Amino acid sequence: MHHSKEKENSPKPYEEVHFVETSGPVWNYSIFTEEAVNNFQQGTLYNAYQYFGNKQLEVLDTEGTYFAVWAPNATRVSIVGNFNNWRDGIHPLFVRLDKSGIWEGFIPGCKRGEVYKYSIHGFEGKIMQKGDPYAHFWEKKPLTASITWNFEYNWSDLSWMESREKHNSLQSPYAVYEVHLASWMRPEPFDEESYFSYWQIAQRLVPYVKQMGFTHVELMPVMEYPFDGSWGYQGTGYFAPTSRFGNPEEFMAMIDFFHQEGIGVILDWVPSHFPYDSHGLFMFDGTHTYEYADMRKGYHPDWNSYIFNYRRGEVRSFLISNARFWLDKFHIDGLRVDAVSSMLKLDYSRNEGEWEPNEFGGNGNIEAIAFLKDMNQMVYRDFTGVQTIAEEATNWPGVSRPTYADGLGFGMKWMMGWMHDTLRYFKQDPLYRQFQQNQLTFSMMYYHDENFMLPLSHDEVVHGKSPMIYKMPGDEWQKFANLRLLYTYMFAHPGAKLLFMGNEFAQTEEWNYKTSLRWDLLEHQSHAGMKACVSALAHLLKQEPALYEQQFNQDGFAWHDLDHREESVICFRRMTKTNDQELMVVLNLTPKERLQWTVGVNSTEEWLEIFNSDEKKYWGTGNYVNNTVIFPINQKNAGSYKIKISLPPLGGCILKRNNPNLNPP
Repeated sequence: MHHSKEKENSPKPYEEVHFVETSGPVWNYSIFTEEAVNNFQQGTLYNAYQYFGNKQLEVLDTEGTYFAVWAPNATRVSIVGNFNNWRDGIHPLFVRLDKSGIWEGFIPGCKRGEVYKYSIHGFEGKIMQKGDPYAHFWEKKPLTASITWNFEYNWSDLSWMESREKHNSLQSPYAVYEVHLASWMRPEPFDEESYFSYWQIAQRLVPYVKQMGFTHVELMPVMEYPFDGSWGYQGTGYFAPTSRFGNPEEFMAMIDFFHQEGIGVILDWVPSHFPYDSHGLFMFDGTHTYEYADMRKGYHPDWNSYIFNYRRGEVRSFLISNARFWLDKFHIDGLRVDAVSSMLKLDYSRNEGEWEPNEFGGNGNIEAIAFLKDMNQMVYRDFTGVQTIAEEATNWPGVSRPTYADGLGFGMKWMMGWMHDTLRYFKQDPLYRQFQQNQLTFSMMYYHDENFMLPLSHDEVVHGKSPMIYKMPGDEWQKFANLRLLYTYMFAHPGAKLLFMGNEFAQTEEWNYKTSLRWDLLEHQSHAGMKACVSALAHLLKQEPALYEQQFNQDGFAWHDLDHREESVICFRRMTKTNDQELMVVLNLTPKERLQWTVGVNSTEEWLEIFNSDEKKYWGTGNYVNNTVIFPINQKNAGSYKIKISLPPLGGCILKRNNPNLNPP
């Protein structure tokens, strides 16, 4: 047995390893077991980050760093860095004799914080310098080397981790604030290269999210990426938070702070494609190592990037380990998986002749489907109180159904159809809404088919689509009233909610990753009122179980009145599991006030208005608030009652049935 001491929670060294030589610059040393290698090749090594990359160890009483990289078609691999003046061949790694394509070795005296790359002699004599696919820390762009790093952080979120299942379950409220860390807020005067640190962002963002009432943040990709203009969706360092804002421990501290304040953290994750940067995964050993070799499967025309080869076990191990890494080492509460549609379908964004059917003649990418199922099974088996969320825009069945029920195994799926229909409806002149009511009501036909999250994301406020406030018709007052009404409808609709940063205060420009949000707009009552309205809705979502307990099943929602198409007034109910609590949502979708509007009810119980989008504090008129107890009036036909309420122009109100059993005197 070797005398080795490890500084991190890594697997024990492989006991059968023999030191070929300990006198050279690199020692032949391994931490792999035969089982780990086999699992890696089979696509079932789900903790590959504990073997690959760099590890600061002590071997034979000598401190140093162990390196391991998969480069199956390389003829020689060595470590280059500042410590050897980037000279190739001085620190060569040893290739394993089991034909696994794994190169490894231990460099005595190599410490934490060393900058390095792999110099790979690849196919047909090509020599490349590549970053470490499993590195935990990279140089700050535009530099592209990896940095030797082991985590040194003590977490303080134990109470969150032990109880987060209550917070993150499918029966819990989800009001998600989607954030791009660089452009949420920048130091002034700001430019594209000015960033707050993770900790500076946390000190500003965490209190803001808490004050607003959001339950979760979703961070656009933080995995290291070279080009700001990709917004993080073209990643090169899958196992490292970007160094733009600091080191990995500072990112951990940010997540820790969110957890201590009771806020969950969801990360955007991109297992669908990666860029062609020379230091990244593309042509890693001179051949198509991580990507499909057939460019009909391996090249992504939409994003000019390359698609992971899900047929290769080593690539599946890399990706599933990556999902596990963020949940394991960074205490992440959920992964929103990007571009799932593009992974599932071989003909996605491809014309006739540009794709090849699978072995059964269909258009499904069978290997990608199996990968997604394996990934989701691992997540839900090994981590309690977490969710995976699919960005998936087709009618693929069972995306958020368990794998044992022939689903893909995600916890939730983005409801893209709801988003498109709702925006199309609200963009119309209210005069014509009576003819388009089905755009607003159609989502109720299928909202229970999947566990849906309603997204008003970054994609809706870029590329000429205009900011949310300017999608709305009418004069300034009507634009704001329409948007408050849209958000009221969104928060009352079944499903989890997601709102992109800036939407909550009606940002007046499209999102620009190079700048900062327009925080100065909050000096105007209209924008401050919008922010107050969204905050009230987010807090209401958390306070009212009828809005979330049954958000994914049919029993939590019922149409109450759809018979006033001409007036464009719709009314629906939301209920708790035991039906002891009930909300009535009434939306007036035109600028015409509706005084003494009648709503039929079936009991004598009183109703209280708990939200009205026309309140003065939201920059409404304040003239149509139903601020007293509403008593039902007995109608002539026995057992039938009605209530009368004021409906604000372009406004929505939410009423709660006053159940005396819940409020004993």
